[in-house]
Amino acid sequence: MSDSARKQTTVDQDEIARFAALADEWWDPDGKLAPLHRLNPPRLGFIRDRLCGHFGLQAQRMRPLAGLSVLDVGCGGGLLSEPLARMGAKVTGIDATEELVKAAQIHAAACGVDVDYRVATAEEVDGPFDAVIALEVIEHVADADAFIAACVRLVRPGGALILSTINRTPKAYLFAIVGGEYVLRWLPAGTHDFRKFIRPSELAALLRPHGVAIAELAGIAYNALDGGWRLSRDVSVNYLAFAPKPASNN
Repeated sequence: MSDSARKQTTVDQDEIARFAALADEWWDPDGKLAPLHRLNPPRLGFIRDRLCGHFGLQAQRMRPLAGLSVLDVGCGGGLLSEPLARMGAKVTGIDATEELVKAAQIHAAACGVDVDYRVATAEEVDGPFDAVIALEVIEHVADADAFIAACVRLVRPGGALILSTINRTPKAYLFAIVGGEYVLRWLPAGTHDFRKFIRPSELAALLRPHGVAIAELAGIAYNALDGGWRLSRDVSVNYLAFAPKPASNN
């Protein structure tokens, strides 16, 4: 990467180092990243249903996303990319952490899943894609404005952007940081920076200059009875946002 390109990147090197240290444990459902494994079912259900609704596809068929090109930004070890590919999507997974991309490639090859994994940032990729997905990424980048601009650029007109992040509320601080990192130890201490959490209104403001609006918000709530997660109307902690890109800006 050239010096000029490096200056324009949204990558936070401290965050890269933190996640690189977890590469070997990415696919362990009972390891340090167990919460991500448990988050996957409601997240995948949200993505499948919104993309099927938006593109006029049948959510209940065997490969509901067949025919769609999807970019998974900040793919990590591939927890999202692989099931999206199994749903029929042509998936490109990108991450700035080389160790995670290698872990993703090894796992996909072992499972016979076809995903185009690349060590790259959103700024470095050429589009467009039918859908761009960036889950639990924006709270880890160095420049949220530039990151959103890059993601929107990669969505084709008439396509869709799906984001998830953590709301900047006292409840989110209590649950995601105090509870998740220090009490329950679901994630390593220091994984999150409360100052980087983003309110839905702030996310909407980041999208607005690019002609994109949030069409739907959904919270993700923890169920203490079974240790799982489910979609919820409560967006005070984790939330998902579905933002279609207009077919024309005119």
